[in-house]
Amino acid sequence: MEAFVYNSNPARVMFGSGSSKQLPDELKRINKSKPLLLSTPQQISQAEDVGKILNGQFAGLFSDATMHTPTDVTERACAYANSTGADSVVSIGGGSTIGLGKAISTRTGLYHITLPTTYAGSEVTPILGETAEGRKETRSDTSILPGTVIYDVDLTLTLPVSLTATSGVNAIAHAVEALYAQNGNPIINLLAQEGVRALAASLAQLIKDPHSKEARTSAQYGAWLCGTCLGNVGMSLHHKLCHTLGGSFNLPHAETHTIVLPHALAYNAPKIPDALKKLADVLPDSNGDAVHGLNVLLGKLNVKRGLKELGMKEEDIDKAADIAVSKPYWNPRKVERDAVRELIRRAWAGEDAKADL
Repeated sequence: MEAFVYNSNPARVMFGSGSSKQLPDELKRINKSKPLLLSTPQQISQAEDVGKILNGQFAGLFSDATMHTPTDVTERACAYANSTGADSVVSIGGGSTIGLGKAISTRTGLYHITLPTTYAGSEVTPILGETAEGRKETRSDTSILPGTVIYDVDLTLTLPVSLTATSGVNAIAHAVEALYAQNGNPIINLLAQEGVRALAASLAQLIKDPHSKEARTSAQYGAWLCGTCLGNVGMSLHHKLCHTLGGSFNLPHAETHTIVLPHALAYNAPKIPDALKKLADVLPDSNGDAVHGLNVLLGKLNVKRGLKELGMKEEDIDKAADIAVSKPYWNPRKVERDAVRELIRRAWAGEDAKADL
């Protein structure tokens, strides 16, 4: 076995049906009593339900969390937190709300408790992507990591089928890139494989039976593991492309990850044979071919396969390619503009991924 370095991010995780009811006790444990609740406009009712668990004992509710964490929204949220005298933040939602909670916490020092309602996985990472003036920048710092994560499967039972699928594939993407990360290690590889196995199986089941509590619990478990991978090793082409596409063209986060993932894997395929085997071993119907396995899984999930379906224009393909190669970053295969452009074109068109770039 080759030498490696393994870092584990400190995090307190509470997992299980009904665990959100432990929020008042968790606040007492950290000696906080005036949390600011965060949500998107679409999830106000879930945030209000959390407020009921707290018997109305919270500083306020900020419900303008927005995709890609725009800095102007964060500034308004920080000002509101200050005006209410909040001593902590509680985010209820997916990546948009969790991202806002991270942005507030790292700027103010307020303790962050998060209750994920999707499978984004960002709740267990010290990574924050923020958008300003049409560009999304990502940074990593221990102050960004939420202090407590409460995984209550009951909060995911009403997650729409379409978002269930794309949110889950978004989580799978974290594990896929972890399998060939420059600073990967055997521990993360185990977490990545188990996370993909749990999510791939449960997502296929949830398309048929979206109310299956057992399948949703398994998906939440898989998302936790995949998110942990994202938080412990570096990402490469796939995540860089998705940040480019999302931040610059305002494309939805999870759907973009879902479309790009098999194409980014196919691009890197010639340089990552070991990772491809590990992934193929845990993807149903892969027949030993990880790229094929992802294509099959996405077909089962009935998700959108083309960026044009998300509103991206064909004339934006060249701009996206230019942005994607404008800053150097590590990737197992050299990042070449023409090949990346073709990758983006295929993703735009909704073609099946092929390892022939």
